[in-house]
Amino acid sequence: MTVDAFNDGLRVAEITVDGKRIDLTLLGNTDGISQTQGIDYLPVVTRSGKILPATSLADIQLTSGPTEIQHVERERTVTLQIGPPEHVPLEVALDLLRTEVVAKLQAGGLPPGVNLSLKGTAEKLKVTWDAMVLDLAVAIVIVYLVMAVLFESFVYPLIILLSVPLATAGGVGGLALLNLTTFQPLDMLTLLGFVILIGIVVNNAILLVHQTLFLIRDHALSAEAAILEATRNRIRPIFMSTLTSVFGMMPLVLFPGAGSELYRGLGSVVLGGLALSAVLTLLIIPPLLSLVTGLVEGRRKTGARAVAEAAE
Repeated sequence: MTVDAFNDGLRVAEITVDGKRIDLTLLGNTDGISQTQGIDYLPVVTRSGKILPATSLADIQLTSGPTEIQHVERERTVTLQIGPPEHVPLEVALDLLRTEVVAKLQAGGLPPGVNLSLKGTAEKLKVTWDAMVLDLAVAIVIVYLVMAVLFESFVYPLIILLSVPLATAGGVGGLALLNLTTFQPLDMLTLLGFVILIGIVVNNAILLVHQTLFLIRDHALSAEAAILEATRNRIRPIFMSTLTSVFGMMPLVLFPGAGSELYRGLGSVVLGGLALSAVLTLLIIPPLLSLVTGLVEGRRKTGARAVAEAAE
């Protein structure tokens, strides 16, 4: 306590002055100490009242050490702040650190009790990425369950969800085309475009499947005739809705403006996904319907007939 009083001061009590609570600190006279070695001669009063120099009570050694000790979860921590260049994505910088720094240090052998970890923005990136993957999975599950309830079948929603990978390919293609002129990283806002696509691109497939089932169940058409008629009837509204969405979002991607760099990646993903899925949906969904519709509807009629006979 005596050494503390001569160095940084010793907090004795807390007092109130003019309504404000301040610390009462005891400070020693350090005018006679001009160098670090002067700590050897700091006066220390013993219990018997004798005044002795600090060097007579302890061995004082001068060593190098940190000015402050940081703790994380009660563990001593040394933090190195690393900022990657603007043209290097954060994920690439993290991979370089893991492979070129952390892996080599661990392979060379760390001292006992020493651990390496990436924190800060790197940790937030991992948390955000995990949350985004969960959002994608939840979105797909919700869309599937809603369609299963509406169509009263677990098969047709699976066919409709096949349009989601088509939209994903279109979103990646749209982002790649944008990068030919303007660099746009795959950031979290751009990834949000893929979540939006899940709820948009299934609309075209829903139109085809719903119209096909309507013609089979209410107009007693065969599966092949119903698929052809549904495609012929729904191709115009599919292209109308797709073209309005594409041309409405095109200015966000093509014409830069204040703040457009935030949403340009999202717009390119949605634009590319809508454009590609509108074409490929018409090429893939009808053939898949022709493979399963006859079987599913045949079982449905058989089940309905059995229920009717049991009721009679």
